[in-house]
Amino acid sequence: MNLSVPDELDRRLEKLAAEEHTSKSALLLQGAELVLQRHARRREITEGLDFVMSHDAELLTRLEDA
Repeated sequence: MNLSVPDELDRRLEKLAAEEHTSKSALLLQGAELVLQRHARRREITEGLDFVMSHDAELLTRLEDA
């Protein structure tokens, strides 16, 4: 895979990589993993809310009226 990185981002990655004693590639892989984890977590939350709304709609309505 080839990746074009804007100059400013490349400079920032270079600085952080030096500070962390790692490579820019490793930093980008960590970033990609974080993005994937965040999206998976959002999906889990949405699915959980959808489940509650569909299975407990009557209870939620009763609580709303209480």
